[in-house]
Amino acid sequence: MDPHSDPHPEQHGDPDAPDAPDVPDPRHRRPAGVDDATVDALGALSRALETTERARGHLYGFHQLTGTADLQLDKAVALLREAGHVAWAERLVTEIVGRNVIPGHWTYQIVEAYDRTYYQAFKDLERAAVDALAGGRDHLYEAELKEARRTVGHPDHTALPESGDTEEAG
Repeated sequence: MDPHSDPHPEQHGDPDAPDAPDVPDPRHRRPAGVDDATVDALGALSRALETTERARGHLYGFHQLTGTADLQLDKAVALLREAGHVAWAERLVTEIVGRNVIPGHWTYQIVEAYDRTYYQAFKDLERAAVDALAGGRDHLYEAELKEARRTVGHPDHTALPESGDTEEAG
């Protein structure tokens, strides 16, 4: 479905009227002069950044799992010693406990380098593109897709959270 077409235009009226019907928040409406191609391009950029966010999460998982494994070695070392295998215990301590995962790096250093070298630059560029091309309005593609797919008037298809709920940016 084309997220830019409105299957229910008769149900929306003037979104800027004081008594506007169930319409999206102005922060999620396309500014004047922003065309479909730009919304599509920013949507693709947003999806790419979201994929990077997932990759970063996996990197943190790698960091936490590797650190946990290193700490769990303490039990293996103790049990090997108790079982009389002192040489194997010492070999684990000497060769594996506290070892770099790549030359010169523990996992936290890999995470820091990723954040500094790639992730932050990507986030900054995506933010600058949204600011410059869409007046800082995030998720225009998704907001238009929501409007195209929801059933206006249905209580579970509202454009906005119920009063009292707050819609978080991002």
